[in-house]
Amino acid sequence: MIENDKPPSKLSFIQSLRKRIASRIFKASSLNEVSSQLEQAHLTDLIDKEAFFIADRALKLGERKTKEIMVPKIEMVTISAGEAHNNIIEKVISSGHSRFPVLGDAPNEVLGLMLAKDIIPELVNGSLLDIKKMLREIKVIPETKKLDTLLEDFKRDKSHLAVVVDEYGTISGLVTIEDVLEELVGEIEDEHDVEETDELIQVAEKEFIADAMLELPVFAETFKVDVSAIDAETLGGLFIQQLGLLPKVGDRIEFDNLILAVTAADKRKVKKIGITIKEK
Repeated sequence: MIENDKPPSKLSFIQSLRKRIASRIFKASSLNEVSSQLEQAHLTDLIDKEAFFIADRALKLGERKTKEIMVPKIEMVTISAGEAHNNIIEKVISSGHSRFPVLGDAPNEVLGLMLAKDIIPELVNGSLLDIKKMLREIKVIPETKKLDTLLEDFKRDKSHLAVVVDEYGTISGLVTIEDVLEELVGEIEDEHDVEETDELIQVAEKEFIADAMLELPVFAETFKVDVSAIDAETLGGLFIQQLGLLPKVGDRIEFDNLILAVTAADKRKVKKIGITIKEK
């Protein structure tokens, strides 16, 4: 028998080493140990930067709650069961969304889900929209649901959206499967995503959504408030100065006759601020 004394190829050696690393990872006794082993694998070029990024975030998905990533209620686009035909069409067109929670007359009553594609046949036929006949089942979940469990639920149920409620059953926001996936791979842009240019949008009679970069003179002029004592140039700067620390989603302050609440932020900055005019 002729012995093959040819040394193993570099590729086979790396493949073998990767198997050993993987074996060690899955036998790790704690999340910190797994994370450390992943980092070591990245530092030694056993896995690339993108793989490390996704794997590390996947490990931490189970530590995060739905409340941290949901779209807050004030930014939700919803349909009312008895809403006028033209209003529904306008919402579908202007929002660019494909799925809409349908709410009932009672507070926090979630009737179901309407898909934009379901109204097309009715429009073609010239029929009035009967939303209740179009309703599909919708998930309603607590704010405290962990993201890894939520992702598994979305996959199992083949659903894409859930309404989020607090401990009292009050609607607090919504979350989509895309929101969860973005926690793994970063921001996902689709054909409806456009660069946001509107600094101030009115969403109800006394409710607005403002970009945190809204210039303070514009804010003051719009809402007729005095900002002369504020040492800041933007609405976000005003919020930080009044709060005294870097705000997070859900933080609220009162300023003059306004209630300001952070609706979107990351670890570095405030992005969006909800503005509600208080009743006199």
